[in-house]
This record gives sequence, structure tokens and C-alpha cells, in this order.
Amino acid sequence: MLVLVVDSSTPAVTAALAEVTAETVLPRAERSVVDARAHGELLAPQITQVLTEAGARPADLGAIVAGVGPGPFTGLRVGLVTAASMGQVLGIPTYGVCSLDALGHAATRPAEVGPVLAATDARRREIYWAVYDAAGARLVDPGVDAPAVVAERARERGVRVAVGEGARRYADVLGLPPGTGPDYPPPYALAELAAARIRAGAPGDRLTPLYLRRPDAVAAAGRKPVLQ
Repeated sequence: MLVLVVDSSTPAVTAALAEVTAETVLPRAERSVVDARAHGELLAPQITQVLTEAGARPADLGAIVAGVGPGPFTGLRVGLVTAASMGQVLGIPTYGVCSLDALGHAATRPAEVGPVLAATDARRREIYWAVYDAAGARLVDPGVDAPAVVAERARERGVRVAVGEGARRYADVLGLPPGTGPDYPPPYALAELAAARIRAGAPGDRLTPLYLRRPDAVAAAGRKPVLQ
């Protein structure tokens, strides 16, 4: 089955095609551009490009996989709205995967290294983070905290290595050596994490964004009186 994968939870705007077979996930085409201010402008053309490269049409897709975050409000919703809209128009299921899970799944490390921290930049001098075991299974649910707070939590869990852009950006505070995993959620890891549901023909997901905090811009709570 031909599957479209999108992720806009980080500055990396990513679209890819993967062939999900009975036994594996095969890469077909991928586009990824790091630009934190151009999610809306980049994603749709990238989808067109990967379809063209693979010689496929939207009607050839059997499912869509989307990274649901955590991530900043504006960028994250671009990928999720795009995936949900395409799924509805094409009549195909959409599956959501935690974007940090893709980093934890893709991290390359020997089993003896122990737990690994996956972290992406959350702005405001904070990081989105989670901890994974040597097999890529999540040990600590996603959170958003200052790097110093994450460093303490990571020590409590025996973490000895970190992956992701957030981990590299704040390596001095975290006090953890960078692992050999990717900086941004890899699309084929997202596809692999959704593969069992795709093969089983499971019902699609609603694609609920994992924001973890309120958006930067919020509506005013109410009007203040001019006179007291």
C-alpha cells in the first residue's frame, strides 16, 4: 500500500511516500526542508513533488500518516490540517504518530547505552522531550520543560545519550552526548510506527495535535472597564 507521510512539528517540513508491505516499509520518495516560517508554503508543493517522483497520483494513496507533535501551534496544525483534508477528500484513513516517538524509534544506539532522550526545540528556551528504552519504546510521556529540568529528569531515568535538534541545541545544559539519531522526526520511522494499524486496516485517527501548552497568541479574556 502506498502511504503519504507528513510532519510539520519541527522546523523541518517533511513529506514522503512509503510502500507498506506485509513485512516491511519501503522508502519511495522524500522531501524535507528546514524552515520554521514556511510550513504552509512548503508542504503542499512537497507532497506534489514526492508523488511526481514516485509516478503516483493522490488516488493511488491508501493511507496517510502524520506526526501529531508535540510542536508549536502554527507549524503543527499545517501538517495535521493537510493530512486530515486529504484523507477526507480521498476517502482514506489517517493515522497519527507522536513525532518524538519517531525520533526514539530511529535513534541508533547499542543496547548497553540504556535509555535515550529525544528532544525538539519548543522555543521560549524550552524543549519538547520524552525518554525511550533501547528498543525505542517510550518510558516517559512527552513533556515541555526548561532544559535544566529535563536534565534532572533524564538523570533520574539513567539517560546517557540524547537525540534531536533540541538535544543538540541545549547539549551543554543537558550534559548528555549526542547520539547518532536524526535531528528531526524521520518520515519512515513515522510510517513504521503506524504500519501495524495500516496492515490491519484499522480505523483512522482524528489527528489530535499534541500541543502540551497554549498557543503563543490567545484571545483576550475580556474587556477591562475604563473607569473603576
